Amino acid sequence: MSPAPRRRSVLLATAAVTAAATAPAGAATPVRHRASGPLVIGHRGAAGWRPEHTADAYTYAVRAGADWIEPDLVPTKDHVLVVRHENEISGTTDVAGRPEFADRRTTRTVDGRAVTGWFTEDFHLRELRTLRTVERLPLVRNRNTVFDGRGRVMTFQEVINLARRLSGESGRRIAVFPETKHPTYFRSIGLPLEEELIRVIRRNRLTARECVVQSFEPSSLHRIAAARLGLPLWQALGTSGSPYGHAVTYRDMMSPAGLREIASYAQWIGPDKSSLVPPHTLLADAHAAGLKVGAYTFRAENQYLPAAHRRGTAPNDFGDAFAEYAFHYGQGVDAVVTDFPDIAVQAREGLRR
Repeated sequence: MSPAPRRRSVLLATAAVTAAATAPAGAATPVRHRASGPLVIGHRGAAGWRPEHTADAYTYAVRAGADWIEPDLVPTKDHVLVVRHENEISGTTDVAGRPEFADRRTTRTVDGRAVTGWFTEDFHLRELRTLRTVERLPLVRNRNTVFDGRGRVMTFQEVINLARRLSGESGRRIAVFPETKHPTYFRSIGLPLEEELIRVIRRNRLTARECVVQSFEPSSLHRIAAARLGLPLWQALGTSGSPYGHAVTYRDMMSPAGLREIASYAQWIGPDKSSLVPPHTLLADAHAAGLKVGAYTFRAENQYLPAAHRRGTAPNDFGDAFAEYAFHYGQGVDAVVTDFPDIAVQAREGLRR
């Protein structure tokens, strides 16, 4: 089959889901059951189709069939947890064009790296509410820029409320999958993420079917574990270096001994998908340690796909995303974290058939 028709098939396959996700409540035909197979986790919602961490992105993900939705957590100055990819928000909101906040531009050292811009910890929630969201990667996802200015910064509480509403709409239990972002840094400036996250979880009486907490920093997960919330924990893993503020390396954490240590406080690991490709034995080693494995981050654009699955040379054109899902599903992953949950769900349906 020639590349052009196959690329169109991916786009046509998502057209119906796009229409459903943008239709008014009651007009859509959301996915109402999960097929057997790996969990599909909407990465910041459905970041491939809508600006990430917006109500539109989360709603799209669930109506496309995602089982979990992922909010990244950062605090405001008044210690409210909001959902943004980073605490520096010039790339995800219109703050840089707002003259009333021009004096908030500053440089901070976050996890040992100097970052210049506007930071959530310098804004009260009422101020963040005045900002509008924009597409973070406009050159990659130009299609998403049409939605610039239509969304606003959400709180974690609002994401929980939305997940519960969408659970009722879809007839499926939708879980929230919060990540503590830069937790050591936020503890150092008096805005610890864990204490407020624990309060929100307890206030909402979230169960193990409704919430799984993730972090790249083991110390953050240990703090959550100490609260005895009864929730699964997910240790995210980088491809090199160490979690910030920790001596142990990711390579050590992915060794059989390191995986046994993770299993003493967490139920999941979340490695980069490249860490699961042979000759790596991480998937089998993790399962042997009693851990489930959720791989990140699956995307459809050529630049994020293995060379064998790319089509043409344009980095932002869609390649054969279905082939990559088929490989990882066939290897036995327990979950995939994806910008395109609709494609992941269709690939899972193909596996079931």
